[in-house]
Amino acid sequence: MPRAARIDLRTFQQELALRLATKTAAQVESSRLGLLCAGTRWLVRLSDAGEVVALPHIVSVPMTRPWFLGVANIRGNLYSVIDFAAFLGAEAVAAAATTRLLLFGARACELNAGIVVQRVLGLRNVAELAPASVPADAHEWFAQRWLDDEGNAWQEIDLAKLARAPAFLQVGT
Repeated sequence: MPRAARIDLRTFQQELALRLATKTAAQVESSRLGLLCAGTRWLVRLSDAGEVVALPHIVSVPMTRPWFLGVANIRGNLYSVIDFAAFLGAEAVAAAATTRLLLFGARACELNAGIVVQRVLGLRNVAELAPASVPADAHEWFAQRWLDDEGNAWQEIDLAKLARAPAFLQVGT
């Protein structure tokens, strides 16, 4: 069986840049990053997400809420790390191979912050999803709710509103 040719990092980056350049603004705008956390499927606008990284070493901060895990050094910058499931009132995310830290992008807010999620589910195109009604008791940072072909609900998060939410900003006990 022939072995697949190896692609070096530079070639991969060039090919990826070329593919991204061919996308139209509408295609990029309709793309969302899918996440799984606290048994719920979440969507985040790509323009609001900074990046997704493996769970780094986190230094705890005393006298903070249980969902505030502490701070992490990401390439020389300190980021506040929030356990998103615990913030929602669910059981805390257990560290696993699939656990990821979603960093907020500069467009979403000026906070160096990130939320820990159980798993990244990949890209979703909202053009392929059906709009659904947002629950009446929804948080102010909930955006559109969607349903996929299999009837799974996806809740979109407005990261800018989440970053400004009083509950999110009150990390001290």
